[in-house]
Amino acid sequence: MFYQLYEMNHAALQPARLYADAVRLFYSNPLNPISHTPWGRSIAASAELFERTTRRYGKPAFGLDKTVVDWKSVAVTERTVWSKPFCNLVRFERAVPAARKPDPKLLIVAPMSGHYATLLRGTVEAMLPYADVHITDWVDARMVPLADGSFDLDDYIDYVIEMFHALGPDTHVMAVCQPSVPVLAAVALMETRGDPFVPSTMTLMGGPIDTRRNPTAVNLLAEEKGIDWFRDNVVMRAPWPVPGFGREVYPGFLQLSGFMSMNLDRHIIAHKDFFMHLVKHDGDNAEKHRDFYDEYLAVMDLTAEFYLQTVDTVFVRHALPKGEMTHRGTRIDTSAIRNVALFTVEGENDDISGLGQTKAAQDLCVNIPADKKAHYIQPAVGHYGVFNGSRFRSEIVPRIVDFITSYGRQNRVAVKPKLVRTAKR
Repeated sequence: MFYQLYEMNHAALQPARLYADAVRLFYSNPLNPISHTPWGRSIAASAELFERTTRRYGKPAFGLDKTVVDWKSVAVTERTVWSKPFCNLVRFERAVPAARKPDPKLLIVAPMSGHYATLLRGTVEAMLPYADVHITDWVDARMVPLADGSFDLDDYIDYVIEMFHALGPDTHVMAVCQPSVPVLAAVALMETRGDPFVPSTMTLMGGPIDTRRNPTAVNLLAEEKGIDWFRDNVVMRAPWPVPGFGREVYPGFLQLSGFMSMNLDRHIIAHKDFFMHLVKHDGDNAEKHRDFYDEYLAVMDLTAEFYLQTVDTVFVRHALPKGEMTHRGTRIDTSAIRNVALFTVEGENDDISGLGQTKAAQDLCVNIPADKKAHYIQPAVGHYGVFNGSRFRSEIVPRIVDFITSYGRQNRVAVKPKLVRTAKR
């Protein structure tokens, strides 16, 4: 009943939120003389802070309507090119001349770990000038009716493989955080089967490939509690009247509580600063706070079967690095990967996926030639900085673009001899 109580509490506060919003509008209206005083701005700030901390944040929009290609501004249109009950594949279609040489096809696999795919808005924006970008837009589990079936880690891997087939040959894949494991597993399965649609390159960023290496607080918690604890304490049924009523889920609000508790002091200070920015009429900094928390506080539910299988496979049993991970009864053999170039990226200060956890993929993929592997540690960034922010744009993106350009199938023949000659010197 805990989820139902949470929903009832949210509904009960609705009149208070409406009243707080009315107070904010009244005391911030420039026609009201009190709005120009510190006292008036304090009341408006208090009302806004209450409304924002008690509301439910809906799925944000990507809002990427233009980019720059070949030093020219071009329009961008979102289009769904593949769809399943739990995921839509969204393409960011750029209005480039038809006669122009096509850019690499890039599939960005967003984390299915509580936040929406829009968390990677900055990642998409940074890659748009260089690639034909597609992203996995995962669906909130509470919005999927029970009639649409279940969704677990095996289904996730199947979805990724189907997306590769939908996009066709010479696709490049970028997995950010959680998807690193299922993407690596999907590619291994495809190589084992001799699938012609296996991607040309695979970029894994801040992913928990082997959480035994430099374990973080998140890793230690999962290992200490065990899968039974998570099953008994965090799995709930979606409440009425959402479309997924009755579905067992890991609620987004619990996930968000875990995120915030890791750095609670920072969030408290950020909201205190937001209040002071409003009182001092510092609009720019207040708007930055709104933008960040509109995204950060927007969370989605995960299906219980996917969440529990992921926790058990990745964080408790460490099945992939031990060679024990299976997909529908078939063992995942990472040594089968031979034709896919591998690039791993880590953040020096990552407190979610510790240093070495993503690099472990380099050791697992023993049959990828050394000249088709690369690893990069970005100094002075945490987990978020691996896929977003100024250092990501200026230092990580150029390396990714160079890697996927060099190892696309149309360029691979030309690149290899150059690498061999360099090695001989």
